[in-house]
Amino acid sequence: MRFAVSFLVKCLFFRLLLVFLLLTLPIGAVTSQAAEEKKAAQPPMSFILVRSFLCRENCPEWISAEGRITSDTPARLRKILKKIGGRKLPVVFRSEGGDVDAAYAMGRIIRKAGLETAVGGTRLKGCPVGDTRCEAAIAKDGASGGYTYSAGAYCLSACPLALAGGASRVSSQWAFIGVHQITTVYNKVRVSYRIEYKIVNGKKKEISRKEVGRKVAGQSSSTKLGKKATAALTAYLKEMGVSEDVIGLMMSATPDNINIVPAAEALRTGLITDMLSYNEWPGMPLCAPDAAAEAVCHGHPVAEAPVAAKAPVSETPVFESPVQDAAADISERLPRTRPMDFLLMYNGNCQEECTQWISADGDITPDTPARLKAMLTTLGERKLPVVLQSNGGDMDAAFAMGRMIRAAGLETSIGRTQLPNCPKLDPRCIASIAKSGPTEGEVFAGRAYCLSTCTVVLTSGTPRIVGYSAIGLVRPTAAEYTKFFAYFDEMGVRAETYETMMLATSIEQRNILRSQALDLGIIDGIIPYDEEPGYHLCGPDAKESLRCPRKAEAETVPAAASVN
Repeated sequence: MRFAVSFLVKCLFFRLLLVFLLLTLPIGAVTSQAAEEKKAAQPPMSFILVRSFLCRENCPEWISAEGRITSDTPARLRKILKKIGGRKLPVVFRSEGGDVDAAYAMGRIIRKAGLETAVGGTRLKGCPVGDTRCEAAIAKDGASGGYTYSAGAYCLSACPLALAGGASRVSSQWAFIGVHQITTVYNKVRVSYRIEYKIVNGKKKEISRKEVGRKVAGQSSSTKLGKKATAALTAYLKEMGVSEDVIGLMMSATPDNINIVPAAEALRTGLITDMLSYNEWPGMPLCAPDAAAEAVCHGHPVAEAPVAAKAPVSETPVFESPVQDAAADISERLPRTRPMDFLLMYNGNCQEECTQWISADGDITPDTPARLKAMLTTLGERKLPVVLQSNGGDMDAAFAMGRMIRAAGLETSIGRTQLPNCPKLDPRCIASIAKSGPTEGEVFAGRAYCLSTCTVVLTSGTPRIVGYSAIGLVRPTAAEYTKFFAYFDEMGVRAETYETMMLATSIEQRNILRSQALDLGIIDGIIPYDEEPGYHLCGPDAKESLRCPRKAEAETVPAAASVN
């Protein structure tokens, strides 16, 4: 009997037992994506090689990247980069976002290749408005003909992470960069295995495992960044030279909302490295340090200004802006679209006949109303025209400026001010600004512009007149809608007609006709073709003449020279 038992134990010891067991295990397949991508509003991102058809020779080319970022997008990017070889072409993004891990991969691919990035949409030649990258216009071989636009273009959610991969990365005031919380989606899967054991010394030991089936068992999501996700995001931003402050911007908006990052903030944090000027477009390569003035590129190097003639000595003190230092950092980062400054200007011999005006040039920032108030304070009761040239900027600041100008009863117009001995690329160079008293210069309507929220300021003038200058179309956001049209009613602009026109205008258009501006009440007069902005406001002792049709009242030239 004992022999039989012993024999049986030995047999069991060496015998293999097959055990079939069903186990339920969670799969750690985690997909990071933006909340908006749940709607799948855009198709998966595609890449098209495009050449500008608005030129004849040495036409710029770029890679148009539009659509939702998915897990296979990095592979598509690698494919087109392989197609173009070692050529370094800008990547122009228009995307609602998508998979965060894929965006990380794209950014690293772009950085390794040394490519530039930009926010912009691409319209292929011959495509209808509703299908800007129509299949029929895509070249089978080589590049497709087309052009890019900034107005209304966007890079949202995970897209800014891919954008950050650019060696240089640009956007404009008419495009949108938006971020929000990352949603991590956990997919639960029920997996069945066939597991084989053997008994060793009375204990089961697994010797093989084979999957025999799986079934979806639900899904969960979270907006909380775990330690691993936070570490990955922080490391990526550091790798790309972007401030960790971006994480705060992301966490300040829920997945169902977008935090639109202002241009100055995008520059400060490093999401972009430069702003496009009004005459530059996405897809332009960055200018080389020695680029010629006619080169088709963005960020032309500013030539050094020649030494200006010595300004006449005045006993009047120099007025310094109380907010000058506050905007110094932004001014350095925005050499061509700097925060707005105000110069008191004159043209001609003010003892004989001359015009005088306030030149307001640059982007409208939260500090701009304070600068304008400082200038008006130094002028006292003197009413000089405000001549604007601006890409626009902060909407609330524009409201405040407009109300100041209306309260002071000042004229507004559009014009570009040129100081003597300044280069074309830096028409108001510091070397030519008078240390005290007004600065000498000229003002021209041609090629001048007042775009976006600059039109908000323009509407406040009494009167408001323009010559052959560009007037921009400004579209309020949903949050700005009510106060925007309340302001227009206050300024006597036909808000309902303006709203109808915006809805009927293609999103990439940023200019409106002078006839439309007149009809809406944005302007109430047009400067004759043989005159320039600034009107005929003569100096205190000017003689009566064609330029000074009536004797000017004796006034003292104000002490202010400039508000920079």
